[in-house]
Amino acid sequence: MSNLTREQGITRTSIIGVIVNLLLSGFKAMVGLIAGSISIVLDAVNNLTDAISSIVTIIGIKLARKKPDEKHPFGHGRIEYFSAIIVAGIVIAAGVTALWESLQKIFQPEMPDYSIASIVIVAVAVVVKIVLGRFVKGQGEKYQSEALIASGSDASFDAILSASTLVGIGITLLFHITLDGWIGTIIAIFIIKAGWEMLMESISSVIGNRPDSEVSKAIRETVCSFDQVLGAYDLVLHDYGPDYAIGSVHIEIPADLKADQIHLLSRAISEEVMAKYKVILTIGIYAIDQEHRELRESIHKTAMEHAGVLGTHAIYIDDRAKYITIDVMTDFNVDRPALKEDLEGHIQEYLPGYHSDINFDNNFSD
Repeated sequence: MSNLTREQGITRTSIIGVIVNLLLSGFKAMVGLIAGSISIVLDAVNNLTDAISSIVTIIGIKLARKKPDEKHPFGHGRIEYFSAIIVAGIVIAAGVTALWESLQKIFQPEMPDYSIASIVIVAVAVVVKIVLGRFVKGQGEKYQSEALIASGSDASFDAILSASTLVGIGITLLFHITLDGWIGTIIAIFIIKAGWEMLMESISSVIGNRPDSEVSKAIRETVCSFDQVLGAYDLVLHDYGPDYAIGSVHIEIPADLKADQIHLLSRAISEEVMAKYKVILTIGIYAIDQEHRELRESIHKTAMEHAGVLGTHAIYIDDRAKYITIDVMTDFNVDRPALKEDLEGHIQEYLPGYHSDINFDNNFSD
């Protein structure tokens, strides 16, 4: 079992990627220039961009480990996502350059001159890239590094593209025709596509993704495992890097709990969630009385008859102020004005003259 820290593991993996890709790039560039093959030269350029990407990943993980400061009290973990964006940008730039060069070769083809050595080098490169891709992606998943996962996926694409180059060499040797420009174009398109997908995924992480449903479910189950918690809702998690998150949740508790009991309960929940999931959790309170259980169940049933309604909670009736609060969780496409009108009419049938405050929650965590 490795005792490497996350930073050490990512750095070591990235260094291995740099060394392997520089060696592959050098050998392929030499073979491509000697043979006069644009597809092999572009494959070499692609390996060079992979090496640069690994260097960017190393720099990103180093910067992300900086301690929190006055301007960045939540740390610098999101720098890793920006390093992944830079990696994606490098891949896209390489793909566009490769596409331009390949298109020129289609309209002005030249017959490459392949040797046995060139064929062997390209074949070995395919195998090396397959092994490297699986290793880097596996390490990325292990250390929760989007930059490594992106680099590993790119390496796997490279293996496929190098194999297509090998097929092109075989066609040239057997039929004395060149598909060099066409193969280069295919390689370029795949490179651009892979880079674009990496870019969109990284940007999505910066904007803010929906939390992993399994993690959200596990956190809610932990919160609800405490005896005095009647329900857990409105879980929101803010990602400040792969190993640091801040969140909030609302819990329903009996209305007769005292302040000191609520204090001890919320503190115990926060400590439990921090210990299990490395999430700093702020807890809000919904007071639930036992006098209006039938009305709460009726309101919930009425809301659930509407398509897109996922649940209700925080239903509290204040008889002195003639005031009702309700939180309704819905999908994003629900006709909320119509739903609100229906619920308000239903409440008036039960409690004429009561004012209702209906709050709609988006489904953030499932």
